[in-house]
Amino acid sequence: MNPGPSHPDLRWVNARAVIRCGHDGTVATRPSQEWVRVDGVAVLVVHDPEGRDITACPNYGPMMKPCVTTLQVAEGYSDWLSVDGHRVVLDNLDGLTDGTVPGTVHYDVRDPGQPFVRADR
Repeated sequence: MNPGPSHPDLRWVNARAVIRCGHDGTVATRPSQEWVRVDGVAVLVVHDPEGRDITACPNYGPMMKPCVTTLQVAEGYSDWLSVDGHRVVLDNLDGLTDGTVPGTVHYDVRDPGQPFVRADR
């Protein structure tokens, strides 16, 4: 779910989230903090979605490179909410992968891992 910039009801993303590349490969989630949890699972914060492994990307073949790593987040960090000074990840998360065609394959949140805690940025 990528509700876009005007959506006032964004969910916090926790380590149970389903994050996928544009080809439907699975992005690994690994929280860098354990203090704040939603539904018993650690919330993701700044840099947690970056540099993560992507598995099972079906984009392969001659002159094709599957997505194997997430790159920098372009959108999806809260403007207002943080944990120990690190902004919380929201379900409007968007960033690029290292797959082909370079600079065009995004990753995003398909399920934030919890339905309870929401924010408006």
